[in-house]
Amino acid sequence: MELFGYSLSTLYLGGLILFGCLTLLYVLIGDVMEAAGEWFNPTLTLSFLTFFSAAGYLMESLTSINSGVIAAVSAVSSGLLSAMLHVFVLVPIATAEESLAYIESDLRGRTGKVITGIPADGFGEILIPGISGHISKTAVSYNNVLIPQGTEVLVIEAEKGIAKVMPYEQAARLS
Repeated sequence: MELFGYSLSTLYLGGLILFGCLTLLYVLIGDVMEAAGEWFNPTLTLSFLTFFSAAGYLMESLTSINSGVIAAVSAVSSGLLSAMLHVFVLVPIATAEESLAYIESDLRGRTGKVITGIPADGFGEILIPGISGHISKTAVSYNNVLIPQGTEVLVIEAEKGIAKVMPYEQAARLS
């Protein structure tokens, strides 16, 4: 069967090449296209079209089934493969990416250890242990007192990338 003067296997192969290249291009510059919104997912659309073209080309080339049946089978199989890609790959990746992030207000009340001494009127560095790894933050003394290296500290507040801390023992005495 022919469509637009080309055999269907040629159209399927052309679609496979085109959509495969677009998928590769999307992987490289996908962040620019994220502005399209949540209702349109280019990854799923391109994967559906690529799977559809690949299945159609293979079935046109290797079988003698009616072209309408081939298109229907290709659409169903690519829909299933795209759904599996979404459920088993894209959703877990999206949730894992969010779980590693933190906001500075989450650091309030956490304890850490001074890795670079904090002078009374200057900056030092603390290391805050966490489930997904350690967080290193620039720190200042909340009470403008010297906090030596190795001291356990309590984060009182954090803003603009700087944690205001006080020695944990001192904070325990205040409460």
